Amino acid sequence: MKSYRQTLKQYYRIFYWAITFLFTAILLFWILPGEPKFKYEYQKGAPWKHEVLVAPFDFAIIKPVKEIAEEKQKIESSAIPYFRTDTLAGIQQSERFANDFRQLQISRPDIQGNPSVLLAGYLKQLYNTGILFQSPESYDILKGKTEIGKLSGNISQKVEIANLLSEKTAYNAFSEKARLVEALYPETAGILAKLDLAGYIRANLSYDPETTQKQISEAISGISHSRGAIQAGQRIILGGEIIDDEKFTILESLKQSYEKKQSIGINKYMISGGKMAMVMVFLLLIFMYLNSYREEILNQFRRLAFLLFLLVLIVLVSILTNTYSSIHIYAVPFAMLPIVIRTFYDSRTAIFFNIVAALMIGFYAPNSFEFVLLQFSAGTIAVFSMVRMHRRVHIVMAAFWVLLAYLLVYTAINTIKEGTILNVDYRMFLWFAASSLLIFLLNPLIYIFEKVFGFISDVTLIELSDTNQPLLRKLADEAPGTFQHSMQIANLAEEIILKIGGNPFLVRAGALYHDIGKIAKADYFTENQFGIKNPHDELPYSKSAEIIIGHVGDGIKMAKKYKLPEKLIEFIATHHGTTKAKYFYLKFRNENPGQEPDTINFDYPGPLPQSKEAAVVMLVDGIEAASRSLEDKNESNLRDLINKMVDQKVNEQQLVDSNLTFRDINTIKKILLNKLINIYHVRIPYPNEEIKK
Repeated sequence: MKSYRQTLKQYYRIFYWAITFLFTAILLFWILPGEPKFKYEYQKGAPWKHEVLVAPFDFAIIKPVKEIAEEKQKIESSAIPYFRTDTLAGIQQSERFANDFRQLQISRPDIQGNPSVLLAGYLKQLYNTGILFQSPESYDILKGKTEIGKLSGNISQKVEIANLLSEKTAYNAFSEKARLVEALYPETAGILAKLDLAGYIRANLSYDPETTQKQISEAISGISHSRGAIQAGQRIILGGEIIDDEKFTILESLKQSYEKKQSIGINKYMISGGKMAMVMVFLLLIFMYLNSYREEILNQFRRLAFLLFLLVLIVLVSILTNTYSSIHIYAVPFAMLPIVIRTFYDSRTAIFFNIVAALMIGFYAPNSFEFVLLQFSAGTIAVFSMVRMHRRVHIVMAAFWVLLAYLLVYTAINTIKEGTILNVDYRMFLWFAASSLLIFLLNPLIYIFEKVFGFISDVTLIELSDTNQPLLRKLADEAPGTFQHSMQIANLAEEIILKIGGNPFLVRAGALYHDIGKIAKADYFTENQFGIKNPHDELPYSKSAEIIIGHVGDGIKMAKKYKLPEKLIEFIATHHGTTKAKYFYLKFRNENPGQEPDTINFDYPGPLPQSKEAAVVMLVDGIEAASRSLEDKNESNLRDLINKMVDQKVNEQQLVDSNLTFRDINTIKKILLNKLINIYHVRIPYPNEEIKK
């Protein structure tokens, strides 16, 4: 039956591994670009590192984006603005003036000739020239221009800006013409004085942005995106030849033509197959690494899913960023990936995933080798700079070291390529700075990851270790002896973990909470029985053992009620392992020599400690409690006690799942002996002071 369950469990593990990795592969396949990858790597200003390159097919030389942008800019700057003409304005105003003049002329029959026709014709001529509301110099759209397009219905004609009139200049010209007419026909002086000449002048030209933009767009659409062509078999570049601007343009044209040519027909499916194969290889590497070095991650779906989620997320963000020409891929805070993994896992896993992600993205990133080298360097520095992350300054320092790594490695690479530091593109430093500054988002991100995936960070452990936490405050109030015992365990265990390696924040928090189950029946534990009768005196041994053992289950219930993390609940469940409540077990056997006790009534439920930290708390908890019962707390007695209890745990196989080594166990013995001697140090007696009368 047991073998069947183990087999079923193994099949279940294989099934969930297959589903998890297959789903990740599909996501990565969908995220990664489907375009073919040009097989040559090159950089402008660097030597061609491959063999002589000959054109494999005919292709056009594509103009660089910068050149096309310059042509667009030239068109926009040289384009003439278009103004629409109100053709009725001149007719209406000249007719109105002629009618007004003739009405006044009725009272002056002595006027010879037809001055109204002369002035009305001149007014119409002004309107035909074109009248703007203000002078041309005041229009931003006309600055730097010499002519405009004048639209009259569907007819367009170019007009010199210098010939255009404003309402003011048109009025001055009309007034001057009126004075000339008045000099020619003196009898019209009274009539012209009664007419408001300014009232016949108004702008008949208005800016037409739609037509102007349409003309610009048509001119831009006519820009040729190519200049010349390369014939198949024509030599493009020699091995070792420096890639200048012209060669770089030709290579870029070949790259675009190659990728376009390869993305059609059967090649398209071959590219998809190659991409899926690459994804599967990387995921296989991840599985092999976890299976060899971090098998516990494979066996916990939540932890495995989180790792693969981070990988997919950083690939998605990087590929999306790379599609925008205005944002450089180096702006992506790539170093956050290893930092987050280091926070919740370990340094080795963080560096490994950093390398895998850099290689996967680097295949599609510009300057692949440079990208991979930069991200590997910055990510590794980030991991080593974040040994702990329990203070805000740690993130600041991590961002600083990541930025410094980027700057140094990028400068070194470009100095090697260019042969001088003067040609380094310092604009890239801004992208590195942006990437490093985004690391400050780690605090809220880690908080979100903790809540969603149930992880626990050093910052959270420090918060939980605060003795003002509600549950610890309750322990101090209702079981003060247990609280002092837990504080002592926390100090001793933390000192040990600092020496043998491990998380001191985790072991401290775990030690503080490991005995919270005693709150339920505090009086039944000797450390809380000061000044009261021992209630076990009136109970059978099996019932007393049940109460003592019950503090483990009570502690787990209380921890879940107060929503403590699973990692801390492990300390509560495992700090006695599967040992016996020996005091009551031995008392029962001694008083009932012919009767064999039911061991189930005296055994702790377990499980065994699964981590180094939990095992240390188990050892320290038993030894610290037992040391209090020693009458003579000298070095010899303490050493014998420590050796006896540690060896007993080893012989009972309570530490087999904890990753403690024999070297660790010897270190634990030495530290405990040294600390307990200091704790129980007896001070020398002071002589009584004689009081002189």
